[in-house]
Amino acid sequence: MTDSWAAFGADLHIEPVGSGLRSGLMHALREAVRTGRLTPGTRLPSSRTLAADLGIARNTVADAYAELVAEGWLTARQGSGTRVAQRAAAPGTASRSPRTRPVRRRPAHNLMPGSPDLSAFPRAEWIKAARRALVAAPDAAFGYDDPRGRIELRTALADYLARARGVYADPERIIVCSGFVHGLTLMGKVLRRHGARGTAVESYGLDIHWNLLAGEGLGTPCIPVDRLGARTGALEGMPGVGAVLLTPAHQFPTGVPLHPDRRAAAVDWARSSGGLILEDDYDGEFRYDRQPVGALQGLDPERVVYMGTASKSLAPGLRLAWMVLPEGLVAEVCEAKGGFDWMSAVPDQLTLAEFMRSGAYDRHVRAMRLRYRRRRDQLVGELAERAPDVRVSGIAAGLHAVVELPEGTEQSVVQAATWQGLALERLTRFRHPGADPVPDGLVVGYGTPSESGWAGALEALCRVLP
Repeated sequence: MTDSWAAFGADLHIEPVGSGLRSGLMHALREAVRTGRLTPGTRLPSSRTLAADLGIARNTVADAYAELVAEGWLTARQGSGTRVAQRAAAPGTASRSPRTRPVRRRPAHNLMPGSPDLSAFPRAEWIKAARRALVAAPDAAFGYDDPRGRIELRTALADYLARARGVYADPERIIVCSGFVHGLTLMGKVLRRHGARGTAVESYGLDIHWNLLAGEGLGTPCIPVDRLGARTGALEGMPGVGAVLLTPAHQFPTGVPLHPDRRAAAVDWARSSGGLILEDDYDGEFRYDRQPVGALQGLDPERVVYMGTASKSLAPGLRLAWMVLPEGLVAEVCEAKGGFDWMSAVPDQLTLAEFMRSGAYDRHVRAMRLRYRRRRDQLVGELAERAPDVRVSGIAAGLHAVVELPEGTEQSVVQAATWQGLALERLTRFRHPGADPVPDGLVVGYGTPSESGWAGALEALCRVLP
């Protein structure tokens, strides 16, 4: 029991300076508080624990604490321990604190695209799944494992994707990764190894994807997007392009599905050129007015890399995504993954596997599909009544809509939204640098607000539209 103190209390890195231990300890503590390293409310170790850590007498620490309490640097209450006191910042000191950051005002209403309703995350069901999964998991699951991911999750994904998305999904061909961007980074590395000079992208999309591919040394020429989706016939005239990144189920941000003829044209190009299609199954599970559009991968599993994620169906904070690969690419992608990120967190993989196997994932997706459809209908109805000069498109599926504005009004609408405390994104934000100019419009993420915040966000949007 001589070392029982080592199991209690919080760690505190502190280095007493000066000739006297007590004065040196007091100076070090003052500096830690003054610079912001110890923030107000931080609980300090007991005098016994800190004395043992520093190898000094307990009375020395107790005396130092008592004097700093008297000076107002610390507080001490029975049952609450010793804590850093709340202090008003001295004039001119805020800019010197390493923790000080400019205060950025959070908008009152958020209609930014790209996020689900985070308040709807199924916490109770997730906790139940986590408990069952962790109890059943073998000890070996928590060691260094297969870079493809846990077999439990890959098996659950194979079953779900085949049933719900029409994907040819063998667990041996699935790789779990930490988000879509992680998977795209891996594919960029593999494409460069294969000698590709470029990856074609859609003329509307996310610059983070274009910049990521460019960072891997790949050009990103764009193919036009119209009311039928990406004009994939343009791929035939792009020499050096080894792959194309498509959002066929629900193009981002226009919201149109890829026409069957253009799906076939993309697959024909991949077969004849030896290229790959990188299929981003964006919002594929959320459809409202049409039959579900199956994954493009089902047309040719050896020429399409299917890429999915839990970011929209559950939450982006889970950092769980997956790729279903052509058989010949599995080893190469595993090698690329092992080079800088061997495996994704096991507990969340096991939990998602159990969440899917139990049917909770299907129930959650169906419930959210109803919620988002109701919001979509309310959005369309309110805009038709209160802003008849605007047109809403891309609404058959997904978590966002495109609000097409009269020419020349986009800038004024966005400015008015800022004054109303409403966060939204303009359509021009998603135009590829090589694409033709796009019409004025907004990309409205109706999936983003919480249930309690949705009505206010919709009202704010209606107030700023022409």
